[in-house]
Amino acid sequence: MLGTGEAKKKLTIATIMSGKTDQLNGPAAQRLRINLRQLEVFAATARAGTVRAAADQVSRSQSAASATLVELEGTLGVQLFDRVGRRLLLNENGRALLPKAMSLLDRAAELQGLFAAEHDAPLRLAASLTIGEYLLPDLLANWTSTHPASPVQLMIGNTSEVIAAVAGFDVDIGFIEGRQTHPQLVVHAWRSDELVVIAAPGHPLASGPASLRQLSDATWALREHGSGTREAVERWLLEHVGALRVALELGSPEAIKRLVAAGSALGCLPREVVAHELEQGMLIELATRLPRATRRLSIVRHRDKHLGRGAEDFLRHCASSTGMPAGSGKPRATARR
Repeated sequence: MLGTGEAKKKLTIATIMSGKTDQLNGPAAQRLRINLRQLEVFAATARAGTVRAAADQVSRSQSAASATLVELEGTLGVQLFDRVGRRLLLNENGRALLPKAMSLLDRAAELQGLFAAEHDAPLRLAASLTIGEYLLPDLLANWTSTHPASPVQLMIGNTSEVIAAVAGFDVDIGFIEGRQTHPQLVVHAWRSDELVVIAAPGHPLASGPASLRQLSDATWALREHGSGTREAVERWLLEHVGALRVALELGSPEAIKRLVAAGSALGCLPREVVAHELEQGMLIELATRLPRATRRLSIVRHRDKHLGRGAEDFLRHCASSTGMPAGSGKPRATARR
């Protein structure tokens, strides 16, 4: 919140005139009428889709939030939303304003906390299932031990959901497995992992090596469409095996491991995910004639997102875990989904 009572005066972004009007000419010399409260309400409405939900996020009444939004549109001289029933959807003007507004709000929050080091800004992350459940926990444990005042918020979903969260400014940094991208995101190579075909010890193909024909005829349990693992598995297996008999699609690696361990199907998951089960003998890595399958794991960030000190430090922490300097991987961005 941006103050109450006496401090409830609007934080107006203004240029302070020095009296030397010859040094400031044109629009830059005019007092700016946009304030942080307006941008805060605008960004909350863009995320929530309704003024009522946005008002709850910024702890204002619905009428006050609505008036603030109308004031911002009046100041800019354009509409920022299309009204569709009760929902407000960003139009072209709103989409152009949102990244700049979010960047300014992030910088204002960083400035507000400049002298309150005991409470750093939350580190907001999103990660695909494999990374969020098997790779990030150790990194986060090490991070929090050296940054005890930095709270962490981690959202775990599939790669499509992570990309949507980063593109929508819901999180600061995303970790993905697939090749999917978004025109507003920059993708940095992070590390790699390996896919393995798994089976129950008692599966008919367990004695291996399994032929390509046997793999094609087998029943499979795979991740759901939209996950980075499913994308990588299909790219690998379809090229060498052809069409698969996918009887089970699941959104959880743990569920796939249990089904495969019960002998119901073959599976294909990252080695990191099945390392414990392979070591304990609950699953076996099926011997095949397939070439080795590795894939790249990546870090994604919004091209217009300003990262605070904590987020930048965490990126360096992640880079150091792979033995490569921060920013060493060339960023990749595409103009198409």
